[in-house]
Amino acid sequence: MSEWTTVASTADIAEGEMVGGTVDGEDVLVANLGGEYRAIGAICTHAGCNLADDGMLESDTVMCGCHGSIFDLASGEAVGPPAEEPEPVYRVRVEGDEVQLAPAE
Repeated sequence: MSEWTTVASTADIAEGEMVGGTVDGEDVLVANLGGEYRAIGAICTHAGCNLADDGMLESDTVMCGCHGSIFDLASGEAVGPPAEEPEPVYRVRVEGDEVQLAPAE
C-alpha cells in the first residue's frame, strides 16, 4: 500500500488554481478544478520546465510556459506539442483540510 503525502491545504488551492509540491522527491502540481483535485508530475517532459511555477491552467489541462506543451490533468497525456511523453499521474485524497497525494497504482 502506498504512503500518502500531504502537499497542501485546501485553503492553499483556490478553485481554478494550482500549486506545486513534492512527493518522494518528485516535483508535482495539484490543481483545483471545480472542487475536484487532480495531480500530475510538474516537470515538463519536453524541456524540463516546471509546470507548477511557469504553467498556465486551462480548463482541465496545463500548458507549459516555456514551449507551449499541453498536458491533460486527468491522464497526464501530452495533448499538445512539442511534448510527446506523458506526465506521471498521482492519486489525490482530501483528509480534513489536507490535500494528499500517492503515486498511481
